Amino acid sequence: MTTLNSYSSLCDDFYLDMYINTELDLPTQRDTVLAFFERIQKQFPSMGRFYRRESNEYCLEEDRNLGQYRWISLEIDRIGSGVVNPSDFEMAYCQDRLVLELVPYMLSVNHLDIDSLDVTVALDFDYAGSHDEIISEALFGSSAFNCLLDLPGARAIGFSPAVVVALSNDCRTQARISIESKTSVYEPGKKGHVTNEAISLSFTIRQYPTTTKKFDPLKSFEYQCRLSQELMTEKIIPNFAQPLTEIIAQKRLI
Repeated sequence: MTTLNSYSSLCDDFYLDMYINTELDLPTQRDTVLAFFERIQKQFPSMGRFYRRESNEYCLEEDRNLGQYRWISLEIDRIGSGVVNPSDFEMAYCQDRLVLELVPYMLSVNHLDIDSLDVTVALDFDYAGSHDEIISEALFGSSAFNCLLDLPGARAIGFSPAVVVALSNDCRTQARISIESKTSVYEPGKKGHVTNEAISLSFTIRQYPTTTKKFDPLKSFEYQCRLSQELMTEKIIPNFAQPLTEIIAQKRLI
């Protein structure tokens, strides 16, 4: 099984995130929101930064300047929980379990209200040049899409692939992988262009509740975590993350 040390050796930053997507809007009453975050802070006292974004998204997080930090957010119809650059899987998972245990009682989110549950692993790869060229060389070299790059004067300027596959016969367990370029279509022609953003690889296991039995979020979460780790080791790391790392390393030597 791949460890988080393996992740950190391949990328510049990585993230373990969980999202609870709800059918109904989440509570926005002052007392309810503050009580929920206060209960989180009781478990993780270092989460001391609380703020509201313009979109009425409420956030509680640790100091981002430390490089490793926890965060939790309440959006209109989504609850997020994650850790940036965690030291081990359990560091993130214990926080996610706490959120799953609290939301039925503190935010009135029961099994009927859950549209889907996401477990996500994301990796960032810093590169100052064209992200699209990196992605095309690392992941499209032997694919049918690569034939377009053989055209005179052709170059990659829009490579951000995303694929979703069903992992169960009823299609309620799904996997999504996306690789996002942060280089604008208009930027490659600019000489000396440098971007401060990173290439992002995101891998998500999503579970939709079935219609035949009561959805157990904690049980589903444990299953999704195991499946995510297995597929990261067997599929995502060797076929996506390592090729990106290798091409970036080659480009930096030129």
